[in-house]
Amino acid sequence: MRRSNNRKEPRSLNRQKAPSFTTLANPHIPDLMTYEPGRPISEVARDLGLESDDGIDKLASNENALGPSPRAVSAMQDAAASMHLYPDGGSFYLKRDLSARLGVDTSRLLITNGSNEAIELLGHVFLGPGTEIVMSQQAFVIYRLVADLFQAETRAVPAKDFTHDLPAMLEAITSRTRLVFIANPNNPTGTQVSAEALDRFLNAVPDHVITILDEAYIELLEEADQPPSVSYVLENRKIVILRTFSKTYGLAGLRIGYVVAPPEAIELLNRARQPFNVTAMAQLAAAAALQDVAFVEKTRKLVTEGLSQIVSGLEADGIESVPSVVNFLLVKVGKGRACSDALQRKHVIVRPMDGYGLPEYIRVTVGTREQNERFLCSLREVLAEVDG
Repeated sequence: MRRSNNRKEPRSLNRQKAPSFTTLANPHIPDLMTYEPGRPISEVARDLGLESDDGIDKLASNENALGPSPRAVSAMQDAAASMHLYPDGGSFYLKRDLSARLGVDTSRLLITNGSNEAIELLGHVFLGPGTEIVMSQQAFVIYRLVADLFQAETRAVPAKDFTHDLPAMLEAITSRTRLVFIANPNNPTGTQVSAEALDRFLNAVPDHVITILDEAYIELLEEADQPPSVSYVLENRKIVILRTFSKTYGLAGLRIGYVVAPPEAIELLNRARQPFNVTAMAQLAAAAALQDVAFVEKTRKLVTEGLSQIVSGLEADGIESVPSVVNFLLVKVGKGRACSDALQRKHVIVRPMDGYGLPEYIRVTVGTREQNERFLCSLREVLAEVDG
């Protein structure tokens, strides 16, 4: 039996070129900017041709130099044999513990896959074409990236003395503004808005605007220095607080954070949340870390002493830095990225700040006393080379 010659031409031979992934994507997606994270130690070791990452100091991502909370580590070890089971989708026990700690009902809490998921959920619920966000020009870049993802406009207000200029941000609000982001303390500048300035802003913000208080670093402050942000939520104001276990509690690798907001806002965010968004191990570790008061105090002491050590060393060499209240410091070095690259070759990883509109600066995380000293020595050598 003869085969028919009326076979279809293979797709690859079609005269008309098949559409690519890019042409099939939503039109705004290919133009989105991607986030530049701090480089992992293992990646830098590979680039430097090192067989081991021992001896490399990562001071780029504001991680806790003490490591994770010991109580969290113990909880993770105990939980390892149960990882074949799905997690509690509602994070019941962690919300119960947070409720007791913060003095809020569980209906005002949402557990998230780090603060980043919370920011994305806010975009799903409140942003879209024709809407706007207001933020400080030198604040966490993810706010802008999420706004771009949902085709909302970003109104970035210049900082004043490296701090949120709240009066100017208030003036930037329009009828299209839906969210105002205030990072307090702020990343990447390390500065804090006073409780009085924050209160004045919240009393003046229009009713159609939701204020997002990103408090990722709040537990690094002594309780007396923390603004009474939760009280605004209890008053059912249009306030959404974002917090995380990544920084103070040393659980960045687990990706777990939480939202404190009025019940109506929590319900809306929950509708956009995917099921089982937080792992069982992360929930158990966070609950254990929450009880580790001694670890928090030890972390605060490390940060206070480390900031003093680094600032004193910089001042002795005539190097400027921005006064910080948290576990990182903006350091003025002239050519930030070149300095960062040179420090990396000396096995010290810091963060260049050109992506934040601060090309003369690097951001360095407070490490152990030994790590801080190595950073200072390496920076001194690098700046001498650059100046030469």
